[in-house]
Amino acid sequence: MFVDERLSQGGWRLWTVGDEPVAMAAMTSVVAGTARITPVYTLPGHRGRGHGSAVTAAVSQAALDAGAEHVLLFTDLADATSNSVYQRIGYRPVSDYRIVVP
Repeated sequence: MFVDERLSQGGWRLWTVGDEPVAMAAMTSVVAGTARITPVYTLPGHRGRGHGSAVTAAVSQAALDAGAEHVLLFTDLADATSNSVYQRIGYRPVSDYRIVVP
């Protein structure tokens, strides 16, 4: 049901080159004007070619088209590559947080 819901909303995108899948990204449903992009993944052999950027931009646009006023994407601050990609396609840092497990 979860996957069917996401697919029906256009919330999951599989990026292909020819017939070969190379990257994917998904969005949550729009709730209170906000959608979140999760997950984003590019197969290791296809990284550095712009596929992850393209699929993330496409899903982000789908979120806006679905009525989101805000689109969120959480990232690891230690991953300079993904952070530069996300900023290049229009995301900007808003805040940092940590999860502390006792």
